[in-house]
Amino acid sequence: MNCCYCPRRCGVDRRESEGFCGATERVEVAAICRHLGEEPPLRGEKGICNVFFAHCNMRCLFCQNQEISRAKVADEKVRYRGVDEVVEGIAKMLPECENIVGFVSATQYAYAIPQIVERLHERGIYPTTVYNTNGYESIETLREIEPYVDVYLPDMKYMDEALGRRYSGTKDYPNVAMAAIEEMVRQKGSRLMCDERGLAFRGVVIRHLVLPGQVENSKRVIDWVAERLPWNTQLSLMAQYYPVGVNMPDELGRNLSKEEYEEVVKYMDEKGLTNGWVQEMEANETYRPDFSSDSVF
Repeated sequence: MNCCYCPRRCGVDRRESEGFCGATERVEVAAICRHLGEEPPLRGEKGICNVFFAHCNMRCLFCQNQEISRAKVADEKVRYRGVDEVVEGIAKMLPECENIVGFVSATQYAYAIPQIVERLHERGIYPTTVYNTNGYESIETLREIEPYVDVYLPDMKYMDEALGRRYSGTKDYPNVAMAAIEEMVRQKGSRLMCDERGLAFRGVVIRHLVLPGQVENSKRVIDWVAERLPWNTQLSLMAQYYPVGVNMPDELGRNLSKEEYEEVVKYMDEKGLTNGWVQEMEANETYRPDFSSDSVF
């Protein structure tokens, strides 16, 4: 397979070599676990069954999942290999969760999403599927997985192209992510549709992580959502940043301040984006994954 699944379009034959993301042809998953940290309509009372794929098509310096998102992932961090093992893992975990499966950072394995969903259906398992992505997606790939995704959960990280280059190793993040999110909204609509229990079954939720020192970038993201997308688009504004990794720029080497986050929250309200979620400042201590643990969170 000559890989062109993400906007990088490496074109490598993943049966023989690895592209930017480091993924090979065989699906690799680091964890399948119950997670209570997603937005309320995506977790319910019992939590979502999240599938954490290994590798990533971005290189975010502040990635909270960096032990599994790099091009080289330690063998012991990969617990499921191949579609059959992933399907079996979901089938075992799902009864402990709401009937919702989240595919987390699956871009490099997007071709396997139809296989996974169809094999679950063959077993009589019909979960709501959530495609949880960094937003750096190609339109072609999104159209291929359209029939197999119920809810899109994309990040909108940057409106500043230079920040995307500096922090995530992308040369064109804003334009790519804007086009991708607009395609998601075209597919599923802007309104998050929920059942009588308040659980989502169709729609789009956009996430934005506020970074220390980058309030203006966050405001520009809010401007775009408010001005370019339908009025009922739901934005989840996240405060859970904490410094991870090594060789980080000095400006990322501290936690987000309360004043910074509150300024962005106030701006979101002023722009009329009240149909979404904000986090407590303590979120930066709550959502710290440990992929050596069965529960991860």
